[in-house]
Amino acid sequence: MLEQSASRGDIAELMAALGRNARQASARLATAPTAAKDSALDAMADAILAGRNNILAANVIDMKNAEEADMAPSFRDRLKLDADRVKAMADGIRAIRDLKDPVGDVIAEWSRPNGLKIERVRTPLGVIGVIYESRPNVTADAGALCLKAGNSVILRGGSDSINSSTAIHDCLVEGLKKAGLPEHAIQIVPTTDRAAVGEMLKGLDGAIDVIVPRGGRSLVERVQSEARVPVFAHLEGLCHLYVDKSADIDMAVKIAVNSKLRRTGICGAAETLLVDRDAADTHLAPVLTALAEAGCEIRGSDEVCARFDKAKPVTEADWSTEYLDAIISVALVDGVGGAIDHIARWSSNHTEAVIAEDPAVVERFFNEIDSAILLHNASTQFADGGEFGMGAEIGIATGKMHARGPVGVEQLTSFKYRVRGSGQTRP
Repeated sequence: MLEQSASRGDIAELMAALGRNARQASARLATAPTAAKDSALDAMADAILAGRNNILAANVIDMKNAEEADMAPSFRDRLKLDADRVKAMADGIRAIRDLKDPVGDVIAEWSRPNGLKIERVRTPLGVIGVIYESRPNVTADAGALCLKAGNSVILRGGSDSINSSTAIHDCLVEGLKKAGLPEHAIQIVPTTDRAAVGEMLKGLDGAIDVIVPRGGRSLVERVQSEARVPVFAHLEGLCHLYVDKSADIDMAVKIAVNSKLRRTGICGAAETLLVDRDAADTHLAPVLTALAEAGCEIRGSDEVCARFDKAKPVTEADWSTEYLDAIISVALVDGVGGAIDHIARWSSNHTEAVIAEDPAVVERFFNEIDSAILLHNASTQFADGGEFGMGAEIGIATGKMHARGPVGVEQLTSFKYRVRGSGQTRP
């Protein structure tokens, strides 16, 4: 690893070399056969399992550093690895292996009256830059997803996870070598100097085609403001759960507790609960009681506080806060219309869920809310590429580009047109 005192010129040259290597590797990956990519993914999964002790030992160092730095519990939860999480990384890589190879897939085809036959075909994006914090598993997920989609990737993990991420990366490189693919297909930035991020955001002399940030608001804001290449990202996960008067009460209780508390530190965790005012007498108390008994702090509007004595008064700032903790904001709203209005004002367009049995309510919720992921009668914590059957995800995107919601192998491709003729000329 480079020392923190390395000069800016040294960092720039290091990063430029990573970019050149990635571009060369991407040219080979673009035409790599599916069998070779799948063989590499298998070998990566094997290497992660075989190297479990090394990975966990590296993670112990990162966790010790995180505790000494007094990092928030939600960040330490993302950082922590154990035997089950290491196995889950290997399983995730094999799930990606089993996905259909998107490269070369014919998305659409048609013929013109003049006899031209046109195809729209998936192609790799090229070189992906991934900048992330705390989550060492992103090293495996991002490396595997990019490889399956025929892209090379430059990974820049945070200083808090550098030891864990490096140990995982060693396993990925081992898999590439065993399959005869270029080891520079998956590279990790070997320094924690923040100047390396700045170089990536400049695009590394045109080497990087897309940047994907995964981390806190400050990281994503920096990437979105400074990047000179396209960005797939979400700023934060201000996810809402709306309980309609038609909702099954037992279902609403179960989903609310899971949406908020299964893992509070992920972007799919619910941060705001909206309850139909017409269901205040029947649905509000059971849901809030279950949340409170499970250890969740309730911050409620005046109406909510008047009905539930364990609630603390909510502030306007709460509606725009991604807690990533066992805290939830609660309000009563005038039916699905009131829920839609509240979400339109405060949502980050990540994930929203409706609990209802009335199909008209569900259709209005789905039609009028423009968030990347909408769920009916299901936990917001399903906002995850693995749960969508994508094997894994490189992140969640809330923009309006072609990659929206979980970014999996298909979203890591572009397309080109193949036009076949028989001598046609244009008059």
